[in-house]
Amino acid sequence: MSGRARLAVCAWAATVMAACALLPLVDPATWILQAAVLLAVQSGVGAVTRRVPLARPLTVAAQALVALLLLTLVFARQQAVGGVLPGPQAFQHFGDLLRQGGDDIARYAIPAPLESEGIRLMLVGGVLVIGLLVDTLAVTFRSAAPAGLPLLALYSVAAGLSEGGADWLWFLVAAAGYLMLLLAEGRDRLSQWGRVFGGSPRTPGAVDQGRALAPVRTGRRIGAFALGIALVVPLALPAMDGGLLDGARGGVGSGTGGGGTISAVNPLVSLRDSLNVDENREVLSVQTDSEDLSDLYLRIVSLDDFDGSTWKPSKRHITGVPDGTFPTPAGLGPDIRRTEIRTMVAAADWYAQTWLPMPYPPSGVRVAGNWRYEPVGMTLVGDHGQSTRGLTYEVRSLSVQPTAQQLAAAPQPPAALLREYTALPDSLPEVVSRTAREVTAGAANPYEQAVALQEYFAVDGGFEYDTQVKVGSGPDAIATFLKDKEGFCVHFSFAMAAMARTLGIPARVAVGFAPGAPQADGSVSVGLRDAHAWPELYFEGVGWTRFEPTPTRGSVPPYTVADRPGSSVPDPAQPSRSAQAEPSAAPSESAVCSPQDKKLGACATESAVAVPVTGGDGPKWYALLAWALAGMVVLLVPLAPMLWRLRARAARLGAHGRAEADAGPHTLVVWQELTDTAWDLGILPEESQTTRKAAARIVRLGGLEPAAAAAVHRVADAVEQVLYAPRPRPTAGLTQDVRLATAGLRAAAGRGARSRALLAPRSAVRVTWAASARWAALKRRVTAARPVWRRTSDQQG
Repeated sequence: MSGRARLAVCAWAATVMAACALLPLVDPATWILQAAVLLAVQSGVGAVTRRVPLARPLTVAAQALVALLLLTLVFARQQAVGGVLPGPQAFQHFGDLLRQGGDDIARYAIPAPLESEGIRLMLVGGVLVIGLLVDTLAVTFRSAAPAGLPLLALYSVAAGLSEGGADWLWFLVAAAGYLMLLLAEGRDRLSQWGRVFGGSPRTPGAVDQGRALAPVRTGRRIGAFALGIALVVPLALPAMDGGLLDGARGGVGSGTGGGGTISAVNPLVSLRDSLNVDENREVLSVQTDSEDLSDLYLRIVSLDDFDGSTWKPSKRHITGVPDGTFPTPAGLGPDIRRTEIRTMVAAADWYAQTWLPMPYPPSGVRVAGNWRYEPVGMTLVGDHGQSTRGLTYEVRSLSVQPTAQQLAAAPQPPAALLREYTALPDSLPEVVSRTAREVTAGAANPYEQAVALQEYFAVDGGFEYDTQVKVGSGPDAIATFLKDKEGFCVHFSFAMAAMARTLGIPARVAVGFAPGAPQADGSVSVGLRDAHAWPELYFEGVGWTRFEPTPTRGSVPPYTVADRPGSSVPDPAQPSRSAQAEPSAAPSESAVCSPQDKKLGACATESAVAVPVTGGDGPKWYALLAWALAGMVVLLVPLAPMLWRLRARAARLGAHGRAEADAGPHTLVVWQELTDTAWDLGILPEESQTTRKAAARIVRLGGLEPAAAAAVHRVADAVEQVLYAPRPRPTAGLTQDVRLATAGLRAAAGRGARSRALLAPRSAVRVTWAASARWAALKRRVTAARPVWRRTSDQQG
């Protein structure tokens, strides 16, 4: 096997070995065989085109084309022309699969099912792209060392998404593949790594043998040294939990005892993607004996740690799941009305969530598998890879029914709880607390403040529900939301919880599912689009209490019936009484429009009519800005040579009031401007001619008038003075001479030549020459900077 063929095989093997790091992410792992076969075909095409031989860019293009045809054959055969040639429908299908893959990545826990065509396309296509880069660098351009960058990128993606456990094994496999690729590059390149690793022959008679074996020994020692560092150094670095495939996942304690902790990452990674899916796939099927399905929220986890940028779960102690009845929820007093309900939940086979969705507060759970209990949030979290995939379980929960009077009369919370759940970072913008005070002005107690905040977001504040708005990050995210007044449940729940904390009300954010859709068989279907987040506020004697600030989503809690802060708080258990003795011909707003109707925008009130029209589904300002910028880029790319030429002419001829130098560098600059103008108009420069002959050639071919010709010769004489005279004689007016000469050249040229010189100047190629010269100079500096010991080692080897 030739050296280049051996290198191609090693490049293929190194890519496949690095791709093995992706195996824990998807189940089953049969996709790696398909990727390896397609990658072998791609590498084989590269080997054939290099033997023809084709130019290097053509070799890369041929491999890329074959990779596209292979992906079309495997993933878009029905949409392709003849089953192989990709057309518009095939590319549209690729886009749909990639979008589906993105949704599935956000939805599935590790390991994701291979049945997802989108994920499989991402895996196989990603391996082919990485393989093309590795083959191009290591084989086509004979530079194996930089090929480690795409291999590192492939491994890094896998390591960032994996749950850990055997990461060191995949690192060893990937590193072994890269070292094999380095060794295959040849003894000459490896021998330059030096005497420090390679050593020298031990006996005079073994010179040839030592020279032959030195590269191999060098590669092995370097590999052992690098692997040792890579395995030892991470032990001194802090661990990093979490991943992208399972945004709702936390690292849980191990063992069967009652100890352990849970350190969870933000579970909001996939919430917006779930709300924006094209198909509202069923996540959970629920059977319940509750009479009020509008209050059937399924809570996954609570977010109580607010750092100013986002909300996330705190690190909590976890125990075994309690047998029988769970402890009474924190803060729930004996005088609060409650009803125990039973709920049967069946999770879809594809839905893998490591937190167990349950009504809150749970009083008991019957579930199979490895689950642990977190007492503060009253949540269950899977242990040792346990998830909800295909799981059926029963939850007993309490339907807590406080009255508005009980909430309004709630005493001060315990000091420790108040301190923990009202903590705010110093980076929180002042506008958050100021807006909270303005909205709740006149409220007599924390309950009325909470109702005022809910009404502000859901009804009165002019906010719009929009799932396309980004979640945002940084301390100013909430302030931006309060200014723009558009977002989805994450924005509303985050903002209300933060504003409640500024008022001294303990608050946190719950993540889970809003009530689903009732079915004909009596069950409730909960889909992806029911994913939701809502704030929970604490009232002593009642406990953690749900509020619903998101417009057009969820249901208004019955205990938040106060229309305005400061108004009397009616008891929802009692029928409302009208202050009007006789019925009116036109029903009043309070008689026909409930708080839920107002929240859902179903009331024909003056406030609803007064909301200004914002354009509806018309394009947003940022979309128009993006299109405008894209249009500018499209226009600037073909106009770039003209713009560079105009800028160069202005700089050379002393634009913007810059003083002109009559000798020295300025003379050479204006001469270059004259020759470049002649070049743009069709008079190609000849570097072999002297300055005087070049000037005569410009005069002759340009057909210049006597005045313009004399200007050209004066500039040429000044250049000769600068280049050859011991003491150059200053020459005044060179800039004016160049202007006169270039004007003569343009006047003598035709209209087509002038237009071509303006729009597509030939002299703009100097930009490419300058970049090439800088690259060559950089390579020379790098070569010159090599340590002397390397050359000495070559001589001794």
